[in-house]
Amino acid sequence: MVRNIARYFTLGLTIGILLYVSFSSNENVDLSKYSTKGLDLNYTVNPDDVRDRGLIASNEVFTPYLGKSFVGFKEAVAFKESRGDYACVNTFGYLGKYQFGAGTLKLIGINNPTEFLNDPKLQEKAFIANAERNKWILRRDIRNFVGKRINGVLVTESGILAAAHLAGPGSVKKYLRSYGLDNFADGFGTTVYTYMKRFSGYDTSFIKPNKKAKAI
Repeated sequence: MVRNIARYFTLGLTIGILLYVSFSSNENVDLSKYSTKGLDLNYTVNPDDVRDRGLIASNEVFTPYLGKSFVGFKEAVAFKESRGDYACVNTFGYLGKYQFGAGTLKLIGINNPTEFLNDPKLQEKAFIANAERNKWILRRDIRNFVGKRINGVLVTESGILAAAHLAGPGSVKKYLRSYGLDNFADGFGTTVYTYMKRFSGYDTSFIKPNKKAKAI
């Protein structure tokens, strides 16, 4: 009995000594070598650098902090069209941040594509004017189809206006009135359906229908 007690006492003492050695250390850590003094920690990432590294997918919708507001809608369309580049000219000759064709520009009063390409303010006015014109042309279709589902996608006013920007109001009418059977695709294969889905649910109440909308 005494022998067993001695054995347990010795075992406990050994474990205690090992634990004490494991958790105690005389080494002092010099924290000064880890100081951030003198470092510039207040910086931002250049969006161009991110794009150059391919970290933003080409089909990603870019709406930072803007939610479903009208500005969010406008900037989301711009990002899809050109990644927000006012100077962009694509392989089909479409121009600017929102990728306008020369024919559409003429409809809203712009006859000088070069001037348009070099004037960001005019490009913003053009987007509004074109949306106002499209909203007037599609006013009956907005009234008749918003809230319905076509090809599994809820039809919204913002989806209709985005699709009209891509394909023109005539193609959107055909899409809606055929219940999705007549689905226009542009030169890159982007369809009315794609825009109806991608740009659904934004607040476009800011846009007022205007048959004679002009950018200048």
